[in-house]
Amino acid sequence: MSYSTHPARHAAPFRKLALAAFCVLGFTLAVMAQKPYPIPAPKDRICYLFAYAKGNAPEQTQTCYAVSTDGQHFFALNSGMPLIREKTPSGTVGIRIPDLIRAEDGGFRMVATDMAQFGNAPDAGHGLLLMKSDDLIGWSQKTIDFRKRFPDMPRIQDLMEVAAPHAIYDPAAKKYLVYFTLVFRNGGNNNKIYGAYVNADFTDLEGEPQLMVEGNSSLSINGAIIPSDGKYQKFLNGKKEYVSDTLFPGKWNGAGQDSGLDAGDVIEVSAPLGNDGKYVLMGEFSNDGRRYYVRTKDGETAEQGGFSLGFNPTFGTAIPIARSELNTLIKTWGKPAKFEPPVQNNPIIEAFYADPGTLYSEKTGKYYIYPTHDGFAGWGGKDFQVFSSSDLKNWKYERTILTLGEDVKWSGGNAWAPCIMERKQPDGSFKYYFYFCGALKGDGRKCVGVAVADDPLGPFVDTGKPIVDFKPAGVRGGQEIDPDVFHDPVSGKYYLYWGNGYMAGGELADDMLSVKRDTVKVFRPGRTFREGTNVIYRDGKYYFTWSVDDTGSPNYHVRYATADSPLGDLTVPRDNVVIEKDPSRGILGTGHHQILKVHGTDDEWRIVYHRFAWQKNGKIMDGPGFHREVCIDKLEFNPDGSIRKVVPTL
Repeated sequence: MSYSTHPARHAAPFRKLALAAFCVLGFTLAVMAQKPYPIPAPKDRICYLFAYAKGNAPEQTQTCYAVSTDGQHFFALNSGMPLIREKTPSGTVGIRIPDLIRAEDGGFRMVATDMAQFGNAPDAGHGLLLMKSDDLIGWSQKTIDFRKRFPDMPRIQDLMEVAAPHAIYDPAAKKYLVYFTLVFRNGGNNNKIYGAYVNADFTDLEGEPQLMVEGNSSLSINGAIIPSDGKYQKFLNGKKEYVSDTLFPGKWNGAGQDSGLDAGDVIEVSAPLGNDGKYVLMGEFSNDGRRYYVRTKDGETAEQGGFSLGFNPTFGTAIPIARSELNTLIKTWGKPAKFEPPVQNNPIIEAFYADPGTLYSEKTGKYYIYPTHDGFAGWGGKDFQVFSSSDLKNWKYERTILTLGEDVKWSGGNAWAPCIMERKQPDGSFKYYFYFCGALKGDGRKCVGVAVADDPLGPFVDTGKPIVDFKPAGVRGGQEIDPDVFHDPVSGKYYLYWGNGYMAGGELADDMLSVKRDTVKVFRPGRTFREGTNVIYRDGKYYFTWSVDDTGSPNYHVRYATADSPLGDLTVPRDNVVIEKDPSRGILGTGHHQILKVHGTDDEWRIVYHRFAWQKNGKIMDGPGFHREVCIDKLEFNPDGSIRKVVPTL
């Protein structure tokens, strides 16, 4: 899976510049930490980091960080003290105009003016600083002194500053392009924008920088490029002035001055503020102390807004980051005063996941969650992933265990709602049976498949065909989805349940790979049933739980009934809500769950479920039915055996 790289932004070298879009940086040459999660997809980057410098003085040209959970209010880390310094013996010269992007490999790249090249001079530096990080904490640094590296460039000895650098990935060349303004001391046409590709190690330019726009030798210093609709747009001082079909060297055509983005002091271009694909052109402080910005998706239509800052930056850029990355930054440098970061207890898994299947493994002594990988429009995910925990509190991403279309040939998508069963073999080994949903190639019908492994982490091998691709007798509508596998401790038999619009179940064959058709039963839980059956056994009773309403509804919740056997008739209590929304705390859409007994206890239970994900500005994520998060809460029983209604927590 590939992820997009947002273009760089910049700040003018001789004036107080704008807040760019979303950026992060770290300290020097630290050991790169292992990522606890896969590379966060753009949809999962719902927090923000701003990397900035404070001013032009030597002590101010170092990099600081600020973080945000809503893209509107930023808080300085480390009490506003620098977190990244230029590696010089004096420590008094350093990084100016930092620009950061997320790399194609999931790491980070940063370019900046290297102030070390002019000693302690506050207003100039003729070096370019190339930086690389895997984790936003540890950074490698490499300086290019243009006068020494490119001695034959015209006017190179008159170079005053390598200003306003940006980095952007060129998918055609499969390289990073760095572009910047060269500011010369003497003569006319002193500000020129040049570009050059960077080598694979991000330590040097591959050749002598080239003028970016043919036929124009006097370009503004404030330039930035964004990709849009298969083309590249160059903005100068907030105006879209040039368009090209290729990035570098590029054939740039004038776009005219009337771009609809003439916003006065707007001078920078940044990555999107959210997941709507809109770029941000940043401006100076307004009279009310807010950073002014313009948002645009096409370079034409624009909307205006502002940032609130608790600190005073000059040059800087920002990038969207995932919750796990934000939490790592806070763990490293502390939580800023008055900053409310995302709660880490619930949800328990980074990013968007739903429909959690659960397992306690006798083999490993660990708990596992196998969820739907969420956040894809139309519930269009294709892969299944697994997370592990030793205590039900701290969860570790392990790996992707199955991908539809690759590991499962009969299905090309709609990887939904898995469940899993551990079964001990006569020889003492274990087998794992993973039941999952997928859309059948050809007609798109939703079916249930099964894959088998010798370990909870796989590798899992699909059987090559669905295990449930039929409707039970008498059923006309609904879908064959949402499997639940159950081991009856009384009889020792295994059962599979499924259905959307109807609840069905049947005994599994001895090999766990097919359902005994003559045992299939359609249950009658009442009109509240929608999907997501889960069955547990406790004190002689079989508890059938299910989800009510649509998964995109705030009212999505869980109810239950009881039976005397795995395929027995259901008794539906009058008050049978297990868990439901709590709008007063922003908890909505609590459903598609599994109930798990805590290992080693007599009667301690947990309910693992999903609910709506929220942006931290108090708004539900776009697409509440496929932006969901996995949570855990306690589930308790009353003395008469009824389920006590769960209070969902944060």
